Amino acid sequence: MPKPLTVAVVAGAALLARRAMRRRIQASPLWPMPALEEPVSGRPRSRALRLLVTSRETVAEGVVQLRLEGQDLPRWEPGAHLDLVLPSGLVRQYSLCGDPADTSSYTVATRLVEDGRGGSREVHEQLSEGMEVEVRGPRNRFPLVAAESYVFVAGGIGITPVLSMLRALPEGVEWRLLYCGRSRESMPFVAELERFGGRVTVVTGVPDLDALEVPEGAALYCCGPEGLMAAVEERYPQVRVERFTPRASAPGAAFELELRRSGRTLKVPADSTVLAAVRAELPNTLYSCEQGFCGTCQQRVLEGEVDHRDELLTDGERGDSMLICVSRARSERLVLDM
Repeated sequence: MPKPLTVAVVAGAALLARRAMRRRIQASPLWPMPALEEPVSGRPRSRALRLLVTSRETVAEGVVQLRLEGQDLPRWEPGAHLDLVLPSGLVRQYSLCGDPADTSSYTVATRLVEDGRGGSREVHEQLSEGMEVEVRGPRNRFPLVAAESYVFVAGGIGITPVLSMLRALPEGVEWRLLYCGRSRESMPFVAELERFGGRVTVVTGVPDLDALEVPEGAALYCCGPEGLMAAVEERYPQVRVERFTPRASAPGAAFELELRRSGRTLKVPADSTVLAAVRAELPNTLYSCEQGFCGTCQQRVLEGEVDHRDELLTDGERGDSMLICVSRARSERLVLDM
């Protein structure tokens, strides 16, 4: 039999662990999560900040730039982006295009997408000077690496992360920018960029990527419409790209999904998502972007193999979690901690 002292020590440690977990759960910004007694998933990935919109400017046809001010804001590196929480609750990601040394404000720009899902329209129609907005981040999955030289390819609003990179490059380093758009009027910051002279090539219409010169040892970056990025990737597999829409992928097969905490087992059809199947059973399950970027729908995976299709999780995080808005199962069965 265990000695009384050993039993007491083990019981005390278990009690302390439960209390620590309870404090951690109750500190979660999403507590209480409906349908789950002790939520451990689906939390925002960074704390929220409330910032004031102090400037709103039209910087190109269909493009507005916002200056968001606060105090002692987290620092960021070129290529970083913010999660912008819109008045409706939608979360959208926008690259920072201001000065990384400025800790009193963030600057973002967004193009109105007429046939989009509503986020850009909400920015254009509802955000104005004097309003407070919630942001999360900054986060950076498009960092500027050290290299002998640089080549940048940007399309339209994809110039925003590149702009901050150009401002941060060491003096004397060699770089070139190919900037394309459907018209000069639709291309933000084109006048500012042309001041760099021959380093910048501005093209209206489809660029000639076969003429793109990428020296050996150069870092190649591309951001813009999916068609442009795919074309650059086909020619230069080493290119670094930034996406804010999910990469096109083949539909998966149907599979069985167990929600362990809720004691429910359901089918995820081949033409549906895990999120849709889960919300049919647990309608209060949290989500936002539905594109695998914001992390709101992140859930812990207990069993099964995941077909990860997000643009957010690290390799380590993918070992035991998934974003249920876009990712699926590779195995015939998946078990989530829900």
